[in-house]
Amino acid sequence: MSGAVDKLLTQAIQARRENRLDDARRDLVEAVNLCRKTGGRDELAKALKSLGQIERDLRHSDSALQHYAEAAAIYRADGDALKLAHAVRHLGDIHQDEGRTDLAEPYYQEALALYRSHPHASPLDLANAIRSFAVLKDDAGEREQAKVLWREAKELYSAVNVKEGVAESSRRLALLGAI
Repeated sequence: MSGAVDKLLTQAIQARRENRLDDARRDLVEAVNLCRKTGGRDELAKALKSLGQIERDLRHSDSALQHYAEAAAIYRADGDALKLAHAVRHLGDIHQDEGRTDLAEPYYQEALALYRSHPHASPLDLANAIRSFAVLKDDAGEREQAKVLWREAKELYSAVNVKEGVAESSRRLALLGAI
């Protein structure tokens, strides 16, 4: 990563931690523009994902979708399945946040397929993708599928000791009458 882009990403992370989202956005727009000039595809995708997250934080879902979609296209072209899965899951999350579950579902299915087929997929990343899909199924009233997904998410969260994930999964399963 070039020094200038790295510095901008670091500044943006700090600004986000301090809830200075406009400053983070400014730094990330600059990082994306710099990456476009220097041609570093992986750097560009990383900056786009970070900018997409800030746009989500700012409730600019259309802009967030554009940035995540461009990052996903880079990862797809470069054959980086795990980074693609992560970006695709966020595309699903943005659509779900906006109530467009019909558009979210294919992204979740793709992310899950990518994580499940990759030998080095992180159990936490898989659990987070399953969680998102479980919320979608739960909200859609597809109770049996939601139960299966929440159980799997709970097992994975338990295996990686993410207490918040275990607790949420347990609550959701209780609401579904599955405990």
